[in-house]
Amino acid sequence: MKARITNLQEYFRTNEMTGGLITSKNNIFYLSGFDYEPHERFVGIFIFAEHEPVFVLPEMELDMLFNAGWVYDYLSYTDSEDVWEKIKRRLGFKISENGIIAVEESCISFKYIQKLQGILPKAKMKNLDKKLSEMRVIKSFDEINSLKIAAKYADYAVHLGISALYDGVTELEVLGEIEYQLKKRGIREMSFTPMVLFGKNASNPHGVTGENKLKAGDTVIFDLGVKYNGYSSDITRTVVYRNSSEEIEEIYDIVLKANRAALKECKVGNIISKIDEAARKVIVDAGYSQYFPHRIGHGLGIDVHEEPSLHSNNEELLKAGMVLTIEPGIYLPGVGGVRIEDDIVIMEEGPDLLTEFWRDIQVVRGKFK
Repeated sequence: MKARITNLQEYFRTNEMTGGLITSKNNIFYLSGFDYEPHERFVGIFIFAEHEPVFVLPEMELDMLFNAGWVYDYLSYTDSEDVWEKIKRRLGFKISENGIIAVEESCISFKYIQKLQGILPKAKMKNLDKKLSEMRVIKSFDEINSLKIAAKYADYAVHLGISALYDGVTELEVLGEIEYQLKKRGIREMSFTPMVLFGKNASNPHGVTGENKLKAGDTVIFDLGVKYNGYSSDITRTVVYRNSSEEIEEIYDIVLKANRAALKECKVGNIISKIDEAARKVIVDAGYSQYFPHRIGHGLGIDVHEEPSLHSNNEELLKAGMVLTIEPGIYLPGVGGVRIEDDIVIMEEGPDLLTEFWRDIQVVRGKFK
């Protein structure tokens, strides 16, 4: 964590900025290891070019901050105190009247912008998002280890979902069983709202899990992930319940080939757009271009969606240490859908697959109830 803060301080000095304010939950976790739910209370880290950083938080969260390993200064407040008045008295001298302070443009609330301007009416503000994204895009050994374990739990979650299938079960019942069993294994939260989609509902890439009942011939999409040590996994697997059709088998084979084609392009120094192009070519050549409406994937880390975005116009180069998803799909309205999504680490020797659950088509017989 110290190295990350030092990196930011050097960035501020190089760019003649006084410092920055970080308020987003996940960037705070990245810089401090402090995992929290702020509700309506202010939590933020002031990082200065020439001064020690200061963590501002409610007094009742202090033990959690210390347990996270924070070794720098802090400023705590109670619910009856005006935190911004305390910030002004304590930190105002560290930011010159005409200084420049960097903030997360995509995350900071307008309310906090107004509060900052009230303390520092002449200070200029710059966007810190790009710098933070650049820092987070290359994962450390410890981050990759947490992502690997999160992926193992994602594999297990798909196994749990398949084991819960039977005639007439609802999407929500299957999802409930997955989450219940994961919590028994110590998983506190999913990395995003998970999806279990049957039949026609699986033709929507971001369908909503509901009370649809499973029947023979349905495709079943599991799209889910877990949080482990603050890091996310994101897997999608598709199975067919009881009996398959030639149409579903055809699109499954195409999607699997697209997944493999994309993985072949995941090499250090390759242009990111080539990943999307490789997968899309397989689907386009098979005549299903209109049924693959999204990019091939995205970065993965603390957030389930991070940089880089793996679309056909991204000319950035792949670098060792990037963690990505590869997720081609074909979605046929009124029929069903197929998506196969994996988590990978870009390594010098090629992509390292984190998700390992079986990729070939499976026809699931289900259990009897």
